[in-house]
Amino acid sequence: MALGPPSIRLGGRDIPVILPRLGDPRLHLAGVIIAIHVLGQIGLGFRVSVPQILSAILTCAVIEVVVAFRRRGQLVWPASAMLTGSGVALILRVVGTERGDHWTWDGWHVFALVAGLSLATKYWIRYRGGPVFNPSNIGLVVAFLVLGSRRVEPLDFWWAPLEGWMVVAYLIVLIGGLLITRRLGLLVMAAVFWVVLGAGLGLLSSNGHCMTAAWALGPVCDGHFWWIVMSSPEVLIFLFFMITDPKTIPRDNAGRIVFAIGIAIVSTLLMAPQVTEFGAKVGLLAGLVVMSPLRPFFDRVFGPGHAWQRLTTAPTAAPRRVFTRGVALGAAAICLAAAILVAGIPARESAQAAVDAPAPEVAVAVDATALPEVTVDGGVGDLNTGIGVAEGRALALALAENLALEGEARLRSDPSLLRAADHGARLITMERRIEEDAVARRRVVEQFTFDSLHLRAVFGDDTQLGPSLAFDASGTVERIISDEAGSEMSREQSGFASTFVLNRATGDRWLIVDEIEQS
Repeated sequence: MALGPPSIRLGGRDIPVILPRLGDPRLHLAGVIIAIHVLGQIGLGFRVSVPQILSAILTCAVIEVVVAFRRRGQLVWPASAMLTGSGVALILRVVGTERGDHWTWDGWHVFALVAGLSLATKYWIRYRGGPVFNPSNIGLVVAFLVLGSRRVEPLDFWWAPLEGWMVVAYLIVLIGGLLITRRLGLLVMAAVFWVVLGAGLGLLSSNGHCMTAAWALGPVCDGHFWWIVMSSPEVLIFLFFMITDPKTIPRDNAGRIVFAIGIAIVSTLLMAPQVTEFGAKVGLLAGLVVMSPLRPFFDRVFGPGHAWQRLTTAPTAAPRRVFTRGVALGAAAICLAAAILVAGIPARESAQAAVDAPAPEVAVAVDATALPEVTVDGGVGDLNTGIGVAEGRALALALAENLALEGEARLRSDPSLLRAADHGARLITMERRIEEDAVARRRVVEQFTFDSLHLRAVFGDDTQLGPSLAFDASGTVERIISDEAGSEMSREQSGFASTFVLNRATGDRWLIVDEIEQS
């Protein structure tokens, strides 16, 4: 006699308890995602906290348990719902959560809300008894579009240097993804998506595509852009665990392959005009959102007994018909390539606008041996820069040269020289100082001597514009005042403590973009 499921007694009646089977692929997928969450906390410095993760997972779990109990009178282990919550928590980030904030509750309600609404689409948006969208996918895209990059952002394309914990993360994603998709018969679909996306982004990259990112000190362009995206663990997670959701993809293998090609094409077109990593990541995820409502079309065209099967089982077509179809496919490929290039025009124009800063028109002499030892903050190593102590000394020399150029510009009363040293707020400030000197009929030169230099990364109001580097500097500054003829009028020396912010704002040269006096 077969035994029924275990049960518990509540309110005078037995309630069946439905537990997961050990062979359930959802358990294996959950194991992969939880392992990545753990690595993110202990080794990869993910900017997400344990309470934020649990808020997303538990919200979905509670909703699923309540819905299942009301509909079937059973207590069901919410495997799918917990996957939705953990998927949301893996990709979603609340701006302001820093590395190491393992236990902060800031933004937990955002995770709970996005996860809950994601799961709700599973019940609210359905077609013929099944969900139309992958719940975590549509919930994340809507959250990013509605809340914007100043409040939320997706997981970065680039996580960390390829060493230690990052190698382990790649192994977990790749081995887990390959085993699960192979078991479900979806490995070919995932591979086709990756190849087509790579071809589309390769076309973009070969034409000067760039994006800014919070982990890069300058624009990520050309081949570097292609490699960062195509090797990104986030892209691997998307293709292994999101586009291959069995409940939201076509039923037939041929339909699934064409569906994957369509997702890759749409994602490429949506990524093409984006100039920030935020836009590129949302464009990638949105490709699946756009294609998901078309799934019934793929089932009709590629399902058993439908158009695709009749076409593939029909007698060999006449050579003329084969030629015509080949020409049509070739024309479609050319039009698609043209569409990708046209869609990428905004990003290319943005990259072309960032021309190199002018080379200094005057020579300045800076004694590199007079600079103190440079210390480098650990946060600089978290960026995809490779900057160490040696590179820090080179940046310190660039700072000293820029300050010397500022002095030469003020001595000559020539603001045009400033563009080789300054940008943004610093350029405006120094131009005003030259104007004030001209009104006062004097020349003021400040000569800096550094006692300490500490290099760190800083971010502006929008992290998607990328970080800058800043030197926390202290030492002495000698202020020399001369008349218009160049005769020295006074000289005074005082201590200073300032933060000089550097950025490659207009090209390859490091420019001073701001000075913040330390209190």
